[in-house]
Amino acid sequence: MRPWVYALLAFLGGVSFGIPSTFVKIAYQNGFNTAEVVGAQYLFGALLFWVTILFIKKVKTPFSMVIKLAVSGVPMAITGVFYYNSLNYLDASIAIIMLFQFTWMGLIGEWIIDRVQPTREKIISVTVLFIGSLFAVNLFGSSVDSLPIQGILLGLLGALFFTVFIFVSGRVGVSTHPIRKSMFMTTGALIVIFIIYPPVTLFTEAIGDGLWIWGSILGIFGVVLPPILFSISMPQVGSGLGTILSASELPTAVCMSIIVLNEHVSWIQWIGVVLVLLGVILPTATTLYKQRRHRYGT
Repeated sequence: MRPWVYALLAFLGGVSFGIPSTFVKIAYQNGFNTAEVVGAQYLFGALLFWVTILFIKKVKTPFSMVIKLAVSGVPMAITGVFYYNSLNYLDASIAIIMLFQFTWMGLIGEWIIDRVQPTREKIISVTVLFIGSLFAVNLFGSSVDSLPIQGILLGLLGALFFTVFIFVSGRVGVSTHPIRKSMFMTTGALIVIFIIYPPVTLFTEAIGDGLWIWGSILGIFGVVLPPILFSISMPQVGSGLGTILSASELPTAVCMSIIVLNEHVSWIQWIGVVLVLLGVILPTATTLYKQRRHRYGT
């Protein structure tokens, strides 16, 4: 595939990850708690993978790789636990900002782990993304005097583990089929979720009360699509650029709040959405331009 296709897949991975927050809020409004929502999300996500894998050509995966992939799914599970719990303390807009910090965390991680110093374009991009995020969630119109420290810490921890998830997606099981790889990662994540939140009410009451609807939606957009898209794209675009492209989750969350929840979005927030999109496009366009010049010698 061409470089821009991998960039698009990483972008779509972020879009997919921006969708669940809206449906989590709806599930909360319907009386379900964090344990039930997270458990249903990963249960249905894993079920979708287990069914899909029946139609994929069988290829033996070494047991050692299965274990590595299962462990690699842990950051994905922990991200959901921290982020969804932060929504119990913070407004959704503030919680999104906390999670959004994965953009600069990814650049620092790439610098430390891969010894890849951030380029000027990436630094400018992350700065634009951060400023855009403040506008997009209308932080300047919100009161931040009494933000609970628990919510802030939970949101930042969610961002940290999302960064880890992006990194491992591009490094572990690169040669494994994306769906098979994602299935093992999701299964590992499900095991961790059920250890943290034993699925007692999940199987006895919640599923029958309608949680399966939200669990299915969250499973598709929060569990199935992101690992597949990131598994394909991250080894090609790199973790630094990948985290920037994944910033598409913020404008997606804003747009979803309009479409599904009928929330009002001010012109200031629209400016933020545009800035975030510009911050995503800048390093991608620059990278593709340089690759084109190198390829054609111009």
